[in-house]
Amino acid sequence: MPFWPSSNRGAGVQLGRVEAPVTVRGYLMCVFAAFGGILFGYDSGYINGVIGMSYFKHEFGHSGWVNNDDASDGYFYETWQKSLIVSILSAGTFFGALAAGPIADWIGRRTTIIAGCIVFSLGVALQFASTTVALLVPGRLIAGIGVGFVSAIIILYMSEIAPKAVRGAIVSGYQFFITIGLLLAAVVDNATQNQFDKGAYRIPIAIQWVWAVVLGGGLLLLPESPRYWVKKGQLAKATKALATLRGHPVDSSYVREELAELVGNYRYELKHTQSSWLDCFRGGWTPSGNLRRVVLGMALQMMQQWTGVNFIFYYGTTFFKTVGIQNAFLISMITTAVNVCSTPISFWAIEKAGRRALLIYGAVGMAICEFLIAIIGTAAPDSRAASLCMIVFTCIYIFFFASTWGPAAWVVIGEIFPLPIRAKGVALSTASNWFWNFIIGFITPYLLDEKYGNLKAKVFWIWGCTCTCCVLFAYFLVPETRGLSLEQIDKMLEESSPRNSTKWMPTATFADSSILERDSALKDSPAKTVGVRDDEGSEQKEKV
Repeated sequence: MPFWPSSNRGAGVQLGRVEAPVTVRGYLMCVFAAFGGILFGYDSGYINGVIGMSYFKHEFGHSGWVNNDDASDGYFYETWQKSLIVSILSAGTFFGALAAGPIADWIGRRTTIIAGCIVFSLGVALQFASTTVALLVPGRLIAGIGVGFVSAIIILYMSEIAPKAVRGAIVSGYQFFITIGLLLAAVVDNATQNQFDKGAYRIPIAIQWVWAVVLGGGLLLLPESPRYWVKKGQLAKATKALATLRGHPVDSSYVREELAELVGNYRYELKHTQSSWLDCFRGGWTPSGNLRRVVLGMALQMMQQWTGVNFIFYYGTTFFKTVGIQNAFLISMITTAVNVCSTPISFWAIEKAGRRALLIYGAVGMAICEFLIAIIGTAAPDSRAASLCMIVFTCIYIFFFASTWGPAAWVVIGEIFPLPIRAKGVALSTASNWFWNFIIGFITPYLLDEKYGNLKAKVFWIWGCTCTCCVLFAYFLVPETRGLSLEQIDKMLEESSPRNSTKWMPTATFADSSILERDSALKDSPAKTVGVRDDEGSEQKEKV
């Protein structure tokens, strides 16, 4: 096998007309969209360090007698306050992701992401101005709505514009930028943690504006998804967008042939699927059923959250302190750095080994590490050697997540939905991610707090069991989508089971099928014209 995998499954198919060759400029345009992950990652990560800052506890907490190590000169938060501050972002992203689906079908993928950056900036402004929990929480809620827009639609946008040979690697870049955002948040928090003024938390908050401006401004220079224009019936705009992305002239045969495949597939899908919310839940558990795909996408994102990794990134500083590890801020930076360095491995592995294999073996590796952390932390809770072992296995656990489930779950949800419901399907899947993100963020303080669960390292028994469920889920339910166009994936899901999906090969193109159907229709009724509407809404003879 070559070092980098072939982009094609099925050498006998006219794959030239399925997808046009891509220039370096086209690749770079696709890669830029992944920058949206930095906004998501930084916003999720900065709160981990901020809630551990002494000044933040003085500013947002209250004084009183408390018998735990988490207080600063007697200032502390109630458990519900800490839970609400951290988890409310996920509540906002849940509703933002749900709203983003129909909005992306209405105004376009690119415009929806830019709108998300604007909403996010408003939430950041409220957080920056806050001096009480009463203003901080609404600020994080509104920022979360903006992140919901971005996190749902950026995956959709990248999946629709990326070439199939490296679609997995490019979408994995989104997860890579998430890890960079988490690392930058940890570095900034570490740099300002000892300041005893408002700059301690306002500097980490204000830096979020940079990511929103870069992403929103950069997207103004990128084209809209050609598949969105096909969905809207505006083929002239679809041709122009496709030509820009692939780096070929609008009259290139490559561009015309790829556009023909997009149009042919969309016509095929419209025979079975419409685009309402209700249509997302039609078809039952049949191979072609939309319900099956929606449940798969939502369950996949739920399982990604139940790997437990965000427990480390949201509450790592607090957790390491509770198990007796000194300099928890530094340990948090180390685990975040491991996350960043491990993610690029997925760029190669997700195309070489495939999505399905990464999800199965990644979950096995995480489960082993989590059970070992639970055993060591329970058997020797106050031992220095045990603390060192816990740090090591935590880093290995993060390595497995960052190189497998972190990117692969996002890649798969961008690939499995037919075009009529793709925006809504990705939105539902992303909303599921944020719903379970909220649940984990909300319950974790109660699991760790001395007055409630006081689980300490025992919490990893929970994550180990949920990762075991992830193994079973990936083996029985997740199909292999590597090396196929989005249109071919749609056909593969109809014709194969998850365990047989690796062997499935395409045997025809949608463009050929569409041409045969059109010729048949013209033969039966010579006066009938098969047409599409141009950008001005007038009827035109089809040219694709």
